[in-house]
Amino acid sequence: MNMPIYLFTGFLEGGKTSIIQESLSDKRFNSGEKTLVILCEEGIEELDPSKFWGQNVQIRTIDDESELTTQKLSELAREHRYDRIIIEYNGMWSLDRLYRNMPRDWVIYQNMMFAEAKTFLNYNANMRQLVYDKLRDAEMIVLNRAYEGIDKEEIHKVVRGISRRAAIVYDYPDGHVEYDDIEDPLPFDMDADVIDIKDNDYAIWYRELSENMAAFEGKTVRFKGIVARDNKLSSNSLIIGRHVMTCCADDIQFCGMAAVFKSSSPLRTGEWVTVMGKIKLEAAKVYRAKGPVVYVDATEFAVAPKQEVATFY
Repeated sequence: MNMPIYLFTGFLEGGKTSIIQESLSDKRFNSGEKTLVILCEEGIEELDPSKFWGQNVQIRTIDDESELTTQKLSELAREHRYDRIIIEYNGMWSLDRLYRNMPRDWVIYQNMMFAEAKTFLNYNANMRQLVYDKLRDAEMIVLNRAYEGIDKEEIHKVVRGISRRAAIVYDYPDGHVEYDDIEDPLPFDMDADVIDIKDNDYAIWYRELSENMAAFEGKTVRFKGIVARDNKLSSNSLIIGRHVMTCCADDIQFCGMAAVFKSSSPLRTGEWVTVMGKIKLEAAKVYRAKGPVVYVDATEFAVAPKQEVATFY
């Protein structure tokens, strides 16, 4: 049976402890389930078990990132027959370490990021990789202690540069909350006969394609990319894509898709081309499962874009 994991991430003073306290003190969330809380950092506030509803919660701490091992996590889970686990994660630790070492039966049911409204943009400016790490898989980001005049446009831009699915919530000191309602249209026309992808929009398009592949089934697209040959593919197939930077130079990776030509293609690795073709979702040797394959109708050599590495800004 899977173990439900509720993951609370963010930085100090972001409000993680407060929301865990409120949740475990509320009978609607804590109605008797045996709960393990794993604390991975020591903040200003502390959990007060005397205010929890029922006596069904155990609190354990992990003081060092090196303790995040499968063995350690399994041992904690075996102490009692828990129904669920809540993790208050250290904002300075990489989530990848947790993901790699979670026991196989642990399944993340909810992933929420909490941030202090006044410091969020500073964190992003100075520690963007850590912000990206926490926002990448979050279902929601809560900006605590929001204030009048907060730059919602800039926060929206930062969040959407990392995730299109995370809800953005502003929690004000007087207790009311506001939800981000800024329209976020795609920079290309999904209903056009040919969906034209501009050089500056490649990263956004590729992410949208990856997250919503079914919407592109049967669509004709035109985009510019670099040719990459792969020995797994036949002579009339290759990969076309671009290098994309999500967060910083360390995370640049080649993001491409399989392209099938009507006959053997003379294109060579490293050449820039513009291709137009119809996308089909099907199995390809370069994917582990079904993925987007563009059946090329037209191609032409192209000049590299002014900014060769695609970004979300």
